[in-house]
Parts: sequence; structure tokens; C-alpha cells
Amino acid sequence: MPENGRPLILDPEVLARLATLKLRVRAIAEGILTGLHKSPHHGQSVEFAEHKEYAPGDDVRRIDWKAYGKFDRYYVKQFEQETNLRAWLVVDGSGSMGYRGKPGRLSKLEYASALAGSLAYLLVRQGDAAGLVVVSDRVLRSIPARAAASHLPQIVHTLESLTPSGPTRLAAAVDHVLENAPRRSVVLVFSDLFDAEERVVKKLEQLRRRKHEVTLFHTLDPTELEFPFEDPTLFLSMEDERSVEANGRDVRKGYLEVVSRWLDVVRRAAGEGDLEHVLCRTDARPDDVLVPFLARRERRAA
Repeated sequence: MPENGRPLILDPEVLARLATLKLRVRAIAEGILTGLHKSPHHGQSVEFAEHKEYAPGDDVRRIDWKAYGKFDRYYVKQFEQETNLRAWLVVDGSGSMGYRGKPGRLSKLEYASALAGSLAYLLVRQGDAAGLVVVSDRVLRSIPARAAASHLPQIVHTLESLTPSGPTRLAAAVDHVLENAPRRSVVLVFSDLFDAEERVVKKLEQLRRRKHEVTLFHTLDPTELEFPFEDPTLFLSMEDERSVEANGRDVRKGYLEVVSRWLDVVRRAAGEGDLEHVLCRTDARPDDVLVPFLARRERRAA
């Protein structure tokens, strides 16, 4: 545990279990072969990354003459090749994601961040690009997808610094990704789906219709799934001012029936929309979620 009391986003034990696995995609991605994924296209596509001072042996064709005119020194343009796979990690940072059922257990946001951070590490390690979108009722933070190893600390630092707040509106993240990811991408969504928009999974389908591959890591605390409350309890909303006082024993059966129906609706909608749905309980180790997920991808790609 770091000095600030927050859990590690990149847990060495989790990363060790992922060491032999790779994130594969179902469809062939566009671009050139730089990561793990074969491309149907030929040619080279690159984007500017940064300058470096010219050194003997550098390609003189990459000298930036505008920079020379400004600084009276030779600088060479460096480019980052576009990877075949671009993944967008969409993390729900709304108030409800701050829920922690038991002391010592990860909150839903901490758990989602651990999953997202581990996958970002995996993507960058295999030469593919990872980007991050944090959302509540609006996009709170966006980091473009890049494959450089130097890009990973920015993602991890952002995840470590998140504080849950505000209502959930995943539609804002969907619109952001649709606008900023013109190429086919992998979109990994980490959320409890406590969204004011009841047909939120249908909104996520828009990404699939644009040829993006979507996985929904449905992140819930066991308390929300099992409702262990017996005594009179005051339940407070974490996203607005609503509150309900009820005897846990009296409402437990009805609550569990509603949750069961809701999960069925989510799974069915995900299946109909060709979205992969992964139920994540925060009492499970993150690697116990990620290893089977990645292994399934490996088998499909084989």
C-alpha cells in the first residue's frame, strides 16, 4: 500500500500472472504491423511524437528547419508508429463507484482502476496503444491513445488520483470515443452501470455499430449483489440527495429479485449488441478476472 493509503494500481502480483498473456482482438485491426496484430493494409502510417537534438548518424531528412530557424540548433523529428490496436479504457468515476461494502475491500472505482491500469500496462508492453477516458455526468479526463512506454505513467497517475463524484452518464464517454477514435478500436468500459439512462447498454452499442470492439467490465460490490442487511437501515444515494430508510429483512427478497432481473437485462442487451459482458465482484482478485478474460481472447485468436 502506498504512503497515501491508496491501493496500488499496478500490483506486481497481478502483473506477474498476466506476464504470459496478451490482449487479442476478434477483428483484424487497421494500420501497420507494429504490435501483435496483423494488418490487412500495406504502407506506413506515423504520427509526430517529439523533437530530439540532432546527433551524428541521424537521418538529415528529419531535421526540422523551422526549429533550426527559431533556436539556431538542429533538431530531428521523431515519430511514433501507429499501432494496429488502439484501446480506449473508459472508467466510470461517478459517485456510486466510491462504494466500499467492507473496510479493507477495494471500492468499485479502485477496483475498476486496477483492472484498467493492468490492461494499459499489458497493451503498452505488447506494443499497442492505450488511451483513457474518465467520465461521470461528463468527460472528466481524456488521455489520447499512445503506445510509448513513457505514456503509461500518465495513465496510472490519473487513475491513482481519481475521486468519485457526480452522477453517471456513460453516454458522454461514448460520444467522446466516437468523436476521437475514427479507426476501429477496442473499447474497455469499467462501470457499475448505475446510469440515469436505463438503456445505457444500447448507447454502448453505437460503438459496436462503428466497428469498435466493446467489452463491459460490470463492476459491483458483493453487498450490492447479496444485500446482507437485516436491521432497519438508512440507505443514502452516492450521486444525489435521495435516501431511503427500510428494514433490510423486509426488503431483501424484493431487492434481490430486482437486481437479478436487471442483470439479466444487461446480459441480454450486451449479447444482442455483440458486446462482451464481464461481471466483476470487488471481493475477487483483479487477476482472477483478467486471466480468464485474456485466456478467452487467446483461444479465439488461435
